[in-house]
Amino acid sequence: MNDTIRLALAVAAAPADAAARRAFAVALAKGGEARAALDQYRALLALRPNDPDAAADMGLMARRCGREEEVLPVLRRAADAHPRHARLWQVLGLIYRSLDEMEASIASFDHAAALAPRDVLIAHGRARSLFDAGLPSAECFEQAHRLAPHDKSVIAGLAAALNGEGRSADGATLLEEELARAPTWWEGHATLTRYRWAMGDRTGFTRSLEEALQSAPGDIDLWRELLITHIHANNYDAALEIVARGRAVAGPHPMFDANEATCHAELGNVEAADRLFAAIGPAADFTVTLRQVRHYMRTGRLVEAERLAVEATEAGEDAYWPYLATIWRMTGNPMWEWLEGDQRLVGTYDLYGAVGSMEALAETLRSLHTSVQQPLDQSLRGGTQTDGMLFSRLEPEVKRLRAAVKDAVTQHVAQLPPRDMKHPQLRHRRGSPVRFSGSWSVRLTSGGSHVNHIHPAGWFSSAFYVALPDETRHGAAAAGWLTLGEPPADLHLGVSPFRLVEPKPGQLVLFPSTMWHGTRPFAQGERMTVAFDVAPPV
Repeated sequence: MNDTIRLALAVAAAPADAAARRAFAVALAKGGEARAALDQYRALLALRPNDPDAAADMGLMARRCGREEEVLPVLRRAADAHPRHARLWQVLGLIYRSLDEMEASIASFDHAAALAPRDVLIAHGRARSLFDAGLPSAECFEQAHRLAPHDKSVIAGLAAALNGEGRSADGATLLEEELARAPTWWEGHATLTRYRWAMGDRTGFTRSLEEALQSAPGDIDLWRELLITHIHANNYDAALEIVARGRAVAGPHPMFDANEATCHAELGNVEAADRLFAAIGPAADFTVTLRQVRHYMRTGRLVEAERLAVEATEAGEDAYWPYLATIWRMTGNPMWEWLEGDQRLVGTYDLYGAVGSMEALAETLRSLHTSVQQPLDQSLRGGTQTDGMLFSRLEPEVKRLRAAVKDAVTQHVAQLPPRDMKHPQLRHRRGSPVRFSGSWSVRLTSGGSHVNHIHPAGWFSSAFYVALPDETRHGAAAAGWLTLGEPPADLHLGVSPFRLVEPKPGQLVLFPSTMWHGTRPFAQGERMTVAFDVAPPV
């Protein structure tokens, strides 16, 4: 009999035994059963109201389950009853931050930090809340860094804070120093390469990875990061050279095989890609199979592509839905109507009067665009994108926009077709509070556009138009318009969008996150938008 079953029997035999219930909750949490653990902590708090440790543990479980709003009143009562319990106030700060209630999160972390000034988790959490709120946070990150000089998450946060405060070079130096000490920290290399790319470095942006591989030539994670970085930059020939170098020093590895196949497929080397994908066989990594689907579609083998994509969606991989949508449109399969054809999936909402001054919002957003180049691994071309969670910021213009957006999302969800458990958007339950999994601003300049892409981690995605070029500077017809349903150009499929949406200041467009979307290039001027992903309900 394992410990979890034994503890469950003990709780059943003595439901008022607080110690047994606590032990059962801990065992459930360790076993990955967060929702069951949350129920046990609720029961424990019914036995011992305002128990500070049980309340803190319940908050952490609620955060894992996406149930923060449900437990917040209980946590507040417990915190009020235990004003000197630092961990409880820390968890309260985490809960508020998850709910984007940043003033309350900062106040809770301030209280916790005053009680435990040398607790690195509290110091780091306080810095994170300040950063997410758009307030100066580098000093607080530096305090956490002094407490834990080699904590990788603290270093990454400090680098982001320095970058956000206009000190990109200092952030890069910080990462370089830690990478010199810990050269196999591939996540740090990934961050540093993105920073260098955004600062305009197109030749040496991967040099930290190259230097690290000199001291750790057999590290597959470093080779993988170097390859993925060049693939994101569309440097497929360079990536093939890296594959050859990697095999020569690290030996054969499936990672090299998969990336070699990917590069040949993207370069249009059909015979080489076919041979390599056949040698790989059924891939355990869904990203490899996705590249194979793209290869089959690019070479006209829609039946093979559809088979792989259907298998992947049945396994829960939402990134394949737009490929199926394209295949079904190309083959006249009525399943496309089921997937994307219902007009209620896409909505447009006029928020002009609800967000206050559009000019003030545009000026606020412009001040946040501190990088000089487009991000390495994003869809925009000819512009910049803000870092961090835009909707967590405290600027009044952003807060008004967020409130208006939440109302529009609620309205959109309310008019959706009935639930369909097989549909990627309609399978989710309704009525949950609106949550965002990402929010950012994009500023495109003359010739700017978005390549067609999706957001597979979202539920519904968006475009809110803040500033647009005047009509005399747009250029060709439909310049700058939003495209829906058009696959990426590099697939060479000749499939047009099924809908074009004309941008208008103050207009919000909502569409499924798994639907292809992009924008037509425009000739001159500035195009400022806000985008976000609505998180799937839990």
